[in-house]
Formats: sequence, C-alpha cells, structure tokens
Amino acid sequence: MPERNIVSWNGLVSGYIKNGMINEAREAFEMMPERNVVSWTAMVKGYVQEGMVAEAETLFWRMPRQGVRPSFPSLISVLSVCGALASLEYGRQVHAHLVRCRFDVDVYVASVLMTMYVKCGELVKAKLVFDRFPSKDVIMWNSIISGYASHGLGEEALKVFHAGNERDDATWRGMIKAYERNGFELEAIDLFGVMQRQGVRPSFPSLISVLSVCGALASLEYGRQVHAHLVRCRFDVDVYVASVLMTMYVKCGELVKAKLVFDRFPSKDVIMWNSIISGYASHGLGEEALKVFHEMPSSGTMPNKVTIVAILTACSYAGKVEEGVEIFESMESRFCVAPSVEHYSCTVDMLGRAGRIDEAMKLIETMTVKPDATVWGALLGACRTHSRLDLAEVAAKKLFEIEPENAGPYVLLSSINASRANWGDVAEMRKDMRNKNVSKFPGCSWIEVDKKVHTFFRGDIRNHPEKTLISMILEKTEGLLREAGYSPDCSHVLHDVDEEEKMDNLRLHSERLAVAYGLLKLPEGVPIRVIKNLRVCRDCHAAIKLISKVMEREIILRDANRFHHFKKGVCSCKDYW
Repeated sequence: MPERNIVSWNGLVSGYIKNGMINEAREAFEMMPERNVVSWTAMVKGYVQEGMVAEAETLFWRMPRQGVRPSFPSLISVLSVCGALASLEYGRQVHAHLVRCRFDVDVYVASVLMTMYVKCGELVKAKLVFDRFPSKDVIMWNSIISGYASHGLGEEALKVFHAGNERDDATWRGMIKAYERNGFELEAIDLFGVMQRQGVRPSFPSLISVLSVCGALASLEYGRQVHAHLVRCRFDVDVYVASVLMTMYVKCGELVKAKLVFDRFPSKDVIMWNSIISGYASHGLGEEALKVFHEMPSSGTMPNKVTIVAILTACSYAGKVEEGVEIFESMESRFCVAPSVEHYSCTVDMLGRAGRIDEAMKLIETMTVKPDATVWGALLGACRTHSRLDLAEVAAKKLFEIEPENAGPYVLLSSINASRANWGDVAEMRKDMRNKNVSKFPGCSWIEVDKKVHTFFRGDIRNHPEKTLISMILEKTEGLLREAGYSPDCSHVLHDVDEEEKMDNLRLHSERLAVAYGLLKLPEGVPIRVIKNLRVCRDCHAAIKLISKVMEREIILRDANRFHHFKKGVCSCKDYW
C-alpha cells in the first residue's frame, strides 16, 4: 500500500478524534489495510483524551504484538496526556516502557515524567526521577519547583530553588507562584525584585503573576512598579493585561486608576467590562456600575453570566433594589442568560439587605435550581442585620445540613441571640460547636508599612515589637472618640460579660489594631489601607468613621465583601452594607 494512503487514513482517524468522534475514529482505524506508529499513537491519544483509559491501555499494548514499536515521540505524547488527565496507573505503565526502551536516560523525558507525576499528585515519584539525574537542566528544576508550588509545599520549593545553579524566567515564576499559593505574597514580590536585579528579564507570565499577587496583598506601590514595567515592555497594549491591571487597581482601592486603564482601550472585551462593573460593585458605586452596564450592549459586547452577577452585586451593595430586580427578571429574555444559583444568591442578598426578608424567602422557595450554601448564607446574613430570628433559624438549619463544618451559621445565629441577650442560647450554640468539632476561623487584619506586612488578630498585640506605642495610640483615639460622642455597640460581643469588658473586647478588634498601627507609622496625607479577612463589624465601622474625622486621616478598609472609604467622618458605603 503506498505511503500516501497511510497518510490519508491517518488524517481521517485524526480528524474524527479532533471532533470528538472516537467511535468513528476506531471504526476507521480497524478498517485500515495497514497501520504505522502514527496510526496507533493517534488512536491511543484519542482514547486517553476522551477519558477512556482502559481502551487506550489495551490498544497501547497491542502495538508491540502487531510488530509496531512505540516511537519516542509517541510515548512522550501519550505520557503528556496521562498527566493532563491524571491517569497515574497508565502513566506508570508508559514509564515502565520508557525504561525498557532506555528512553528514560534522556533529560527531556525526565522532565515530562516529572510533570506527569506532579499532575497525578505523586510528588515523591517526581522527586525520585529528579534525584536520578546528576546534571539537571533548567526545565527539570522548573518542573520540581512548580510541582511543589502547586501542592502548597512552599518550603520545599524554596529549598530546591536555592539549590539550583541555573535559573531562567520560568524558574523564578515557579517560585513566585509557590510563595503566592502559600500566603507569602510579600516574599513573592521581593523575589520579583531580586529577579530583576540579577538581570533576568521578566516574561509576560511572570509580570502577570506578580501583578495578581499585588492585588491580593493590596500592595499599590509594587503594583505601580509592575505596571511601569509592563509599559516599558509594551505588554500594556494587551487586553488581557488591561483586565489584570484593572483588577489589581480595584483590589488596591484605586478605582480611578482602574477606570483610566479601562478608558484607554477602544475595543474592550467582555472581561474588561466585567472587571470595571465588579470594581464599581465592590466599592458600593451602584449608579456608576449601572451606567457602564447599560453602555455595554451599545458597544457591541453583550453581558454574560459573570456580568449579571457583577451588576446584581452592585445593586445589592448600593441599595438599588428595583433596578436589580428588573435586571434579574429580564436577564433570560434580554441577554439569553438563564438564572444560576449565583444570580439567585445575589438577588436574595439584595432583597435581604433592604429588609425585604419575606420576599427573599419567597424567591428561594420558587428557585428553578437547588439553593446552595451561598443562598442560605445570604438570607442568614440579612436575618442578622434585621433581627429576624424566625427565618434565621430556618436558614441556619439548612446551612448545618449543607456545610456541617462551617462555623459561619453558628456565629451569625449566636450574634442574633446575643443582641437579644439570649445568653443561654449562645452558650448552647458554643457547646454544639465544641461537640461537632467546628472551629471558628480567626478574624485578622493586615497593613503594609515600609514594604512589610503587619498582621493583627483580635485582642492580641502582645507579640508585636511596638505593642507599647500601639496601646498609646489606641488610648489616644479612644479618648478623642468619646469626646466626639462615640458610644460602643456592645451587641457584637458574643460573651455574657460586664460592659467594661465588652468595650475592651471591641477596641481590640483586628481592624482597629491595624488602623492604630497605620496612624502610628504612616505620615499624614498618606491613606491608611487595611485588609480584613472577614466582614467588618458595625461597631468598628462606626468607630473608624469617627477616627477618620478626629484624626483627619483617609482610611481605606477592604473586608471580605467590599471596600469602605472613610474620610471626614463619612463612609463611601453610606452606612448601607
């Protein structure tokens, strides 16, 4: 049979596989009068890509019996697919075949093997392959660093990183990601600086990785430096880069900068539109979000599922209930987007914040999809705000069933009971948590000063080297707050203790400690930027508003839900949050 006929048959098989027609590909394969290694490899890869590992394995081992010796490229190709599908058992068999064929002595093969084992979660096997080679190339170093990083083993990644003699951009990027995934965002940014000082020119992916870290950490100064680097490298003309830049500026509380990046692009994709709408939403700027949302279709870009979530969130945070309900009810007819659980959750939250709890409950009862924890959580949060113990207990019961290990429902329900002085019920909830081994995630806040992140936990400054000065600032602000008419809201203390102890508990909340440290260390005129991992409590919100007035400082607080810009005794949320 002429070779060109084999090529034609192979093209037919590959075409079927490319279009997901695996059964038709197998029929064509079996009809072939003659097959070569390309035919067998294509068919094996096709089965693996479709997740039909048993069929791929059977076919793979038929090859030698038919007199076809798997080639080096075919084995590498199949091994890569095994990694992508985390097919460990089949990957091991291919590894064994590579050993028998003595292909395993090749450094490139070792890198592919390591990647396969990493993706299958077998880091020990990957390290064994790595350790076998006395002379490792930069690809092998990168593979093992990225492997450790992807599995949250930051210390191991760091050890390997320092052991390597040769480092390219991919090596540095892998280590930056390792730091990021393990919560060492500032170390990731510092490593980026070292990378540049050692003459390694950052690539596009490296810059994007660092920019994401800057957003997560709200490190505006570093973010600006990376932005400048992107401009110098002419990467800033890319639409994807623009979206990441916008997200970074939004997370740093610099919405004006985000809007400038947005306005620079005449042809915006849906991701850019979503980024700016989400940015306005997180800052409570509902009017601005709605304006951009209504401009979107006329620009030629139709809203998608993510856009609707963003605009419903904006309406929820800004109290634009009628506008939000209208968008929710017309989203399927106007934009061909069917309501998902995320859209229902946003709408329940929107109605609940406005005190329309019964309407929110009716919406849940008529949902076309099964309500999940976010839906019931939104209702429970609204019940806490508006003291609806009856529906709070219904929502909490559902949450206990869906997420039995989540401490959130216990805390919110305890908070409602504490506000009514139902201390017996609070104690019962606490006992129930202990019996079920449910632990509350500790609230913490952090602030960046002189390129160092300072983290504060509620009631604990004993280990901070400047604890005496922080205590002095706290006392000073407390005195000024009392003179300005501040009265603590002790309903947020979940313990049955005397009023003085409740007040001490409130003044030592983590966000108050972080703000105090900002007042101590940051010069006048520089905004104090604080991040909190949980939702800010109402008492701290009221206190920080007054602090911004009596200390004449701008304070930007990013909590788990949104931003609060405090200035001259007023918050950007207008106390609707």
